[in-house]
Amino acid sequence: MRPGEEKAFLGSLFEAAIAAALPGKIVPGFLPAAPGGRLIVIGAGKASAAMAKAVEDNWDGPIEGLVVTRDGHAVACRQIEIVEASHPVPDARGEAAARRILAMAESAGADDLVLCLISGGGSALMTLPADDLSLEDKQAVNRALLSSGATITEMNTVRKHLSAIKGGRLAAAAHPAKVVSLLISDVPGDDPAVIASAPTVADPTTFSQARAILLRYGIVAPASVTRRLAKSSDETPKPGDHRLRQATTTVIAAPKASLEAAAAAARQAGVEPIILGDAIEGEAREVGSAMAADAVARHRNGSPLVVLSGGETTVTLRGRGRGGRNTEFLAGLALELDGAEGIFALAGDTDGIDGSEANAGAIVTPDTLARAAAKGIDAAALLAANDSYSLFDALDDLVVTGPTLTNVNDFRAILIL
Repeated sequence: MRPGEEKAFLGSLFEAAIAAALPGKIVPGFLPAAPGGRLIVIGAGKASAAMAKAVEDNWDGPIEGLVVTRDGHAVACRQIEIVEASHPVPDARGEAAARRILAMAESAGADDLVLCLISGGGSALMTLPADDLSLEDKQAVNRALLSSGATITEMNTVRKHLSAIKGGRLAAAAHPAKVVSLLISDVPGDDPAVIASAPTVADPTTFSQARAILLRYGIVAPASVTRRLAKSSDETPKPGDHRLRQATTTVIAAPKASLEAAAAAARQAGVEPIILGDAIEGEAREVGSAMAADAVARHRNGSPLVVLSGGETTVTLRGRGRGGRNTEFLAGLALELDGAEGIFALAGDTDGIDGSEANAGAIVTPDTLARAAAKGIDAAALLAANDSYSLFDALDDLVVTGPTLTNVNDFRAILIL
């Protein structure tokens, strides 16, 4: 690899990872047989509109249904209605769409097929508070969880117990119809009971666990939420529930396959890949620091390679800056590298949106800190303020893809020359 080609190389790996998970490529091979009755397509997530389009393009016969996706992620469909809503904090549009989706499931008969298209982001987008809660209650808890440092599994455990549609309730509502769920995974471990808070999958978690999570992170919930979690009288459908016997679930795209696609692209370019894992979790800046130390050790061994990983780190908000977990990871990595020669990195969210900003992620080069210092930027201070976006924006090192219309979690590539 010639000097100056490092950024383009890393970008090509990111593109390969995204391409491996595009709904138009993946969905057709998993479509079920036609039912005797209606085909009702419902779903939610950042990829759900693209998934709906893939269904329409590969299905002979009438379709009806509705899916809800994030603002800016809509894809025009002929028969399936597409609704946009807010993410990561739910809004009234998502609530209204969820109410209609639940009604569609309830209308299904024994001869009908309910095809549920689920991807990351679906938990916030398809929000329907339990009868004793309001949308404002759900919004308050969601904001607190997002800033707490809780893992996605923990967040979704709480969400399922505040919902009228999550944790298997949507599939239960469709009984006795057959329910087929196609999932694009954005969670470490690819557990269907976690993805988008599992609206069509039996829920092994409990009200007691949800209470413990709020306590663990010091979250003071609205009184109505506290009352609901205390009574535990409306548990989610559990494994073995007869209403879910006609429900089947398939994960059709996951981080592992995307990492393998990136590894193949690296080999084609003459760089040996190492996949650390597809389910790495932890505080973003700390994971960045640890991977930097690993990269330095590998660099000393003198073997050119690229280290790939996926998963979902967390960010505990302490400041009021801008940025997501990928730029926070990269800031932690850059500070630990401290200008080490021959090490470059890219980290990005495969949905194209890192946190609440318009970038997918960013790139670190050996001179990241030196260029920041030349501009009078204190990278450590920005990281302390959770303002990693401003660091990479000032250096013109943001990675901007726009919505990719898929979502298989975070992608990280560390190039060691």
